[in-house]
Amino acid sequence: MEKILKTIIENLVENKDQVQITRVDDEKGILLKVKVADSDMGRVIGKQGKIAKAIRTVMKAVTSKEHKKVGIVFEE
Repeated sequence: MEKILKTIIENLVENKDQVQITRVDDEKGILLKVKVADSDMGRVIGKQGKIAKAIRTVMKAVTSKEHKKVGIVFEE
């Protein structure tokens, strides 16, 4: 699951080496924390959050087969 998200993020940003994804499991589901370079944050979020919303939609579709809930947080 993290590999899919990392592939998506790395294809959006210029500084691929600064992409970090941290996974936190709890009783509600899975939380994925994404860190990218400050200069790439706009590329990942997009205008009015459209790219971030699309990323969340794709990841929700991926995890629906596993019957798990996933949340994605973009950190600075």
